Amino acid sequence: MTAITLYGIPNCDTVKRARAWLADHGIAVTFHDYKKAGVPEPRLDAWLQALGWEPLVNRQGTTWRKLDDATKDGVHDAASARALMLQQPSVIKRPVVEWANGQVTVGFQPDDWSARLG
Repeated sequence: MTAITLYGIPNCDTVKRARAWLADHGIAVTFHDYKKAGVPEPRLDAWLQALGWEPLVNRQGTTWRKLDDATKDGVHDAASARALMLQQPSVIKRPVVEWANGQVTVGFQPDDWSARLG
């Protein structure tokens, strides 16, 4: 079985809750801190293909709110969103999870995660 990989930043409250939930359920997970290690471009491309760009851009977060209006207005398709996410990884909604079966999800939904893990 392939390990589950959780992408995010360690000081994010949602990532903290997700990691704690996985630990409480005895689920092995690899954590990728994209503040330190960056966003792997091939993985970002896979997420964009699996989910589309809109669910990945966190328009509610502090990073988005701090962007100037021209930058925000410039995010209107997958290419512009990809460029922003590579430049500002904190604008990616968290956590992004690559499940053992190859599926990708974004955000923390305990009920969905319980169903996925059986």
